[in-house]
Amino acid sequence: MVVNWFGRSRQIGQWVAIALCCCIIAIACSPQNNTSNGEDPGRESGRIIVGTTLKPRTLDPADAYEIPSLNLLYNIGDRLYTYDGGKAELVPQLATELPTISDDGLTYTIPLREGITFHDGTEFNAEAMVFSLQRFMENQGKPSFLLSDVVESVEATGDYELEITLNQPFAAFPSLLAFSGLCPVSPQAYEIGSAKFAPDTFVGTGPYKVADITPDLTRLDVFAGYWGDRPQNEGIDVQWFSSPANLFNAFRTGQVDVALGTLDSNQIDSLKKESSKEGWQEIAAEGNTLNYIIVNVQSEPLNQLPVRKALAAITDRQTINNRVLQGQAEPAYTLIPNTFSSAQPVFKTLYGDGNAELAKKLLTEAGYSTENPAVVEIWYASNSTKRGLIASTLKAIADRELEGLMQIEPNSVESTTAFQNLDKGVYPTFMLDWYADFLDPDNYVQPFLECPKGSAEKGCTEGASQYHGSFYYNNRINQLIAQQRQEQDLAKRSALLVEIQQLLAEEVPYIPLWFDKDFIFARPGISGVRIDANQAIPYSSIQG
Repeated sequence: MVVNWFGRSRQIGQWVAIALCCCIIAIACSPQNNTSNGEDPGRESGRIIVGTTLKPRTLDPADAYEIPSLNLLYNIGDRLYTYDGGKAELVPQLATELPTISDDGLTYTIPLREGITFHDGTEFNAEAMVFSLQRFMENQGKPSFLLSDVVESVEATGDYELEITLNQPFAAFPSLLAFSGLCPVSPQAYEIGSAKFAPDTFVGTGPYKVADITPDLTRLDVFAGYWGDRPQNEGIDVQWFSSPANLFNAFRTGQVDVALGTLDSNQIDSLKKESSKEGWQEIAAEGNTLNYIIVNVQSEPLNQLPVRKALAAITDRQTINNRVLQGQAEPAYTLIPNTFSSAQPVFKTLYGDGNAELAKKLLTEAGYSTENPAVVEIWYASNSTKRGLIASTLKAIADRELEGLMQIEPNSVESTTAFQNLDKGVYPTFMLDWYADFLDPDNYVQPFLECPKGSAEKGCTEGASQYHGSFYYNNRINQLIAQQRQEQDLAKRSALLVEIQQLLAEEVPYIPLWFDKDFIFARPGISGVRIDANQAIPYSSIQG
């Protein structure tokens, strides 16, 4: 994951600091002695060394809410459901089949596998799963709201049968159960109680157990008692690097087998160019991390719909991707990733890319002129050089194409300050990115658009769009979000999601920009490296 995480989902985003300074460029482009084809006599046979800059804060599932922690939990724990490789299709893992759902959409009955033990030898059963889910909610860690907001009760209705009752229907609930932090933990090794966390250990049911943790290295040994397929390697050594430059050099010199996470655009481009000569493997996948512009619909002049539409029309995603992102992204024309069939390119349909003629028409009809231009501030985090370049690119397009009808003014602010002020309406726009908590379209619409309190005149006074900094209110959107959350029929739910996206494009409370692509590089002789649909990297399939 080429990101630097400050939080996920309702914490709004991930701020990405891309170092484009000359020293990094020099490192990325300078030839170095590559020894990746040789064998390091210090390495243990069959073990894989994974290099990354994404260091986990905690290994406790009840408090893990950042990508580094969740990706590690994905590999050392199991969940009731998971994804079938690169497909966004749920498959049973600790469950034996998909849940049976009551007619009112509130009760989920889930049969569980038998004969499974935790890393400490404790038996896994329905009571252990109940313990883990209750602990997730009651310990009040960062992700606890994911369950506590929707779950009324959890109980064991048999030795290997689980029953979960919701406080209201939620069609995305099975997808939520695949969240990496919802893995069971041994009741003998953990406690239930507010803030009773165990950040430096993990006792679950997954294919690896934690053997050792140091400041720079986490060793994962194969769990001999694992119930499923044995990993294709003899263990994983996750090596943490302090900077993308150090990771880049470690991979090029053969110190690590697999490099993932926060390589900058120049380093990725350099490795791609040298891959054919060096025999390196490039593993790329369309990601689900959304990059977008928040549009404060209560801020002048963006409180006028024609100005919002004009800004959407001149946004040229192809130019941004080619000139700033070096072709390492997927242009986004809606908030929902193409992973889902309900995604519709509504902004491309209505506005196209860099549509200056449409923008000029909208601005002229709204009464703007060269003497009276629409002045739009584009704000971004000061530690993100990439977003600064994008804001400057949008300004250059407006200056060149709009004949003075719109003036774009790039502005930056320290990220912590931005977090404190987004929901206060300080910024007319802001560029952010978003990694969803769980793989479902709902997590790309509800946290952006829902607003239970507000009006068309005053905007959103309390709700997700107010928290996000858009202040957008549309009662029809609220109704559609509620309906799609309850609708179990996939075709009907998809139609509701399409209507939400159409209203999004027509009223422009957000402007989608791009979805990140994920890049991993592996040395010669390594196989089985892949990126799953939820952007996690399964270690058990890697061999070399």
